[in-house]
Amino acid sequence: MALTKEIELPSGKKYTQPLGLFINNEFVNSSSEDEIVSYNPATGQEIVAVQAADAVTDVDLAVKAAREAFPGWRDTPATEKRDLLLKLAQLVIDNVEMLAEVESLDTGKPVEQNAKYDMLELAEVLKYYAGWADKKTGQTFVPSADKLTYTLHQPLGVVGCIIPFNYPLAMMSWKWTAIATGNTTVFKSAEQTPLSILYFANLVKEAGFPPGVFNVVSGTGAKVGAAIAEHTGIDKVAFTGSTAVGQIIQRAAAVNLKPLTLECGGKSPIMIFDDADFEQAVKWTAWGIFNNMGQICSGTSRCFVQEGIYDKFVDALAKHVKETYVVGAPSDDKVLVGPQVSKKQQERVQSYIKSGLEEGCRAALGGEGLPEVIASSSEYKNGYYVKPTILADVLPTHKVAREEIFGPVIVVGKFSTYDDALAIANGSEYGLGSAVFTQDITRALNFANGVESGMCWINSSNDVEIASPFGGVKMSGYGRELGEYGLANFTNVKSVHVNLGKKL
Repeated sequence: MALTKEIELPSGKKYTQPLGLFINNEFVNSSSEDEIVSYNPATGQEIVAVQAADAVTDVDLAVKAAREAFPGWRDTPATEKRDLLLKLAQLVIDNVEMLAEVESLDTGKPVEQNAKYDMLELAEVLKYYAGWADKKTGQTFVPSADKLTYTLHQPLGVVGCIIPFNYPLAMMSWKWTAIATGNTTVFKSAEQTPLSILYFANLVKEAGFPPGVFNVVSGTGAKVGAAIAEHTGIDKVAFTGSTAVGQIIQRAAAVNLKPLTLECGGKSPIMIFDDADFEQAVKWTAWGIFNNMGQICSGTSRCFVQEGIYDKFVDALAKHVKETYVVGAPSDDKVLVGPQVSKKQQERVQSYIKSGLEEGCRAALGGEGLPEVIASSSEYKNGYYVKPTILADVLPTHKVAREEIFGPVIVVGKFSTYDDALAIANGSEYGLGSAVFTQDITRALNFANGVESGMCWINSSNDVEIASPFGGVKMSGYGRELGEYGLANFTNVKSVHVNLGKKL
C-alpha cells in the first residue's frame, strides 16, 4: 500500500501527504485493508484515502511501541524534554503556512481567519508546556521531629489521546501535556480529518523525539477509538468529542479502571443584561458562536437577552453577522465562515434549523438552504455549507435551546430578572462554558459563582487562555486541560514517608 501521495492545495502548492500509520517514528502500512477517505468540505470532492488501523493488530503495535519507549522518556532529563518541545514549536512556526493549508483542506477552515491562528496556538501551547517540563514540584510535610513526608508527581505510562474534527491540531496540542509530563502516547485522529496530524508527525520526528513517544493511528471511533478505550496496555485516555461517545469511552475504560479526561458537548449560555456595553455584547456574541463555523464545543450558542433591549439586540446582532461573517471559499482571505466538516454535519445542522422554525422560532438571519453565494457557485455548490443563522424568540424548552447543534446557529430568547437569567443558564444538562455581559461587577461575579459551568467569561466569550484551565461539569465531562491544572491530569501523586528515628 502507498505510504504517501502528492496533493495539490487550493493555493496551487503541492505537498506530500503521509497515508500510513505513524509508529516508532516511521510511517508503516496498516495490517488492514480498510481506509478512511478525506473529503474537501468546500467542494465535497474526495482528497485522498489514508490507511485505517486494524483495531487489534495495529493498535497493539502502537501501544507496544509507546510502552517500550516509556521508561526512557520518563527518565529523560526534564531540560531535554523542554528543549525538544521548544524545537518542535519552532518547526511549527517555520511550517505554519503549509500546516494551515493542509488543515484547511481537510476541515474547511478559512486559511487566514482560522487555520493559521490554530497553528500559531499549537506552537504557543508547545512552548507553554515546555516551560513547565522542568518545573515538576511536589509538597513536603514535617508532621513531627522524627518524620518527613513528601510527594512525587510521576507520569502514568501510556496515554491514549482521541482528538476531534473541529480543531484537529489545536486540540491535539492540548494533549501534548501528557508528553511534557513524561508519558508516551497513542493518538487517534477524527475520521473526518486524518490528514494534518500525519503531516505534523514528520515534524515530531525532525525535532528529535525518541521513537514511540508519539504514535498516530487513523480509523473510526467505533473500531479504533473503542480499541484504545478498552486496551489494558493504555493507562489513561484523554478524549475530546461528543457526550454520547464520552459515555461509551467511560464504560469501556472500566476494563482496567484507567482514569479519563473527558471534554464533551456543550450548550453554553450567554446572558446579556440591559446595562451591558451594547456594541461589545453584539460583537462577542457573534464571535462566540460563528467563529470556526460554529463547530465549537464551548460555543455560546444559547443567548438570552434582558427583555428591555431584546428587539434592539436581535436586530443589531443580525446586522453585524450579515456584514462581518462573510461566507465563502476557505482559501479567500476575506472569508470568516467556511463549510461544515462533513455532509453528515451539514445535514445535522440544517435539520436543527428546520426544527427550530417548526417550533415557532423566527429566522432573524439565515435559515434553511445553502448560502446564496454558494448556491450560485459552480465550484462550491456541493460543499457542506450552512447559512449563518439566528433563531429568535426561542424558549428554553425548545429543542434548539436544549440540544447541541454544533454549527453556525445561535438561538436567542429573553429574560426578565437576574434570577430568571441564572435559572435559564443552569437549566441544561451541559456545563462547559458560559458568559455574562453587564457593567455591574457584583452581578457579574455572582453570576460567575452561581452558574453551573467549568468556565465563565465576563464581558467576552470563548476568549481562551493557555494558562487557564479548560473543561466542564455535568454532561460536558470532567478533568481539565491547559494551565497548571492540566498537568495534574497526566500524573500520579505518590506519598513518601521517611522515618527519621521514630522507634516502636
